[in-house]
Amino acid sequence: MASSNFAYYILFLFLSSMLFALQVSSTSRHVLNNHKGFKVSLKHVDSGGNFTKFERLQRAMARGKSRLQRLSVVANFATLSSNDVKSTIHAGNGEFLMQISIGSPSESYNAIMDTGSDLIWTQCKPCKECFDQSTPIFDPSKSSTFEKISCSNKLCEALPMSSCGDSNCEYMYTYGDYSSSEGFLASETFTFGKVSIPNVAFGCGNDNEGSGFSQGAGLVGLGRGPLSLVSQLHMSTFSYCLTSINDDADSHSSTLLMGSMARDDYNNIITTPLVKNPTQPSFYYLSLKGISVGDTQLAINKSTFSLKKDGSGGIIIDSGTTITYLQESAFTLLKKEFSSQINLPVDDSSSTGLDLCFKLPSNTNNIQVPKLIFHFEGADMDLPAENYMIADSRMGIACLAMGSSSGMSIFGNVQQQNMMVIHDLDKETLSFVPTQCDKL
Repeated sequence: MASSNFAYYILFLFLSSMLFALQVSSTSRHVLNNHKGFKVSLKHVDSGGNFTKFERLQRAMARGKSRLQRLSVVANFATLSSNDVKSTIHAGNGEFLMQISIGSPSESYNAIMDTGSDLIWTQCKPCKECFDQSTPIFDPSKSSTFEKISCSNKLCEALPMSSCGDSNCEYMYTYGDYSSSEGFLASETFTFGKVSIPNVAFGCGNDNEGSGFSQGAGLVGLGRGPLSLVSQLHMSTFSYCLTSINDDADSHSSTLLMGSMARDDYNNIITTPLVKNPTQPSFYYLSLKGISVGDTQLAINKSTFSLKKDGSGGIIIDSGTTITYLQESAFTLLKKEFSSQINLPVDDSSSTGLDLCFKLPSNTNNIQVPKLIFHFEGADMDLPAENYMIADSRMGIACLAMGSSSGMSIFGNVQQQNMMVIHDLDKETLSFVPTQCDKL
């Protein structure tokens, strides 16, 4: 009888443990499946710095020029013959931070949002080399949901540079300014806003060098590759809405919307196809057909913004670059036509770092700012004046928020401000919707 009771007891324990396992598994699926999307607030990297409008712009431009150089390095590697080499450099850095939580129990971190790269990573203990960050460095030993990823995992194979040490997938991610993150690939529960998602693959970096990421504790890649957050969550639609650079960066936050939160059913939407570059598959390339200033369409050669056969050239849309950079010959035409149409004298003494500035009169009521229209394939974007003219009455100047590039062109975030920018990777489209981003 005692033996029979013991057998029943063992059976009870077995069934109970199975039920518990099923409940845990069911809960994980419930967390993932019942949240087809989520919303995350973004803050500018200079938030809290008490900078003036032009100080914010100048700081952002300094970072933007560095990023332009990195992106150009990335693009130029596409012309090299070695497939191994062309995939090892990434853009890095960015202008907006998203708050995420990692682990169980969760710890909060600010990570750079980057639409120009794929890997998600944060600094991890124990550190061989780590840069200073405002929050404690993530400690994997304190999380019950942390797990290393094996070398046989497909995501390990997707890394541009990886090796196998003690059966762990080790990575090295190098950026254009010679910053780098080195560590091992792992999976962990990430929390975005109120939504927790298990088994997100990320780089646990314990050797991180360079100054490119000191604003945050790592990076969240939103590119098109398999390691990005977009690809891992199988959320083929995401959007962001960036507040104006004229706003007080300390009091207005921008927004990232993932999955079903990123609607595409707006009435005033314009849509253009995304273009794929096989040599640089992470970037979001657009097809820019021309630019108009006022009623004049600039005589830009049709091939100026086209992708070359070797993968160079073209124009990408990028959240991490502040102003728009146009191929030099196109910017020269734009600068000349814009100067001829605006009723303001050119200010050659400006120290803003921008290429084209004008002197403001004491009475600014009669200023006529020429229209600026970007003719994307299937979508004419008539930009609001504040999306390309930055003015400061105290300094007595107004500047065109654009510059020139010797290679790749970039559609920057000043031109995207107060626009819902919707990426739909199923339809292979990018859409714009005029939106008051600080009201979301």
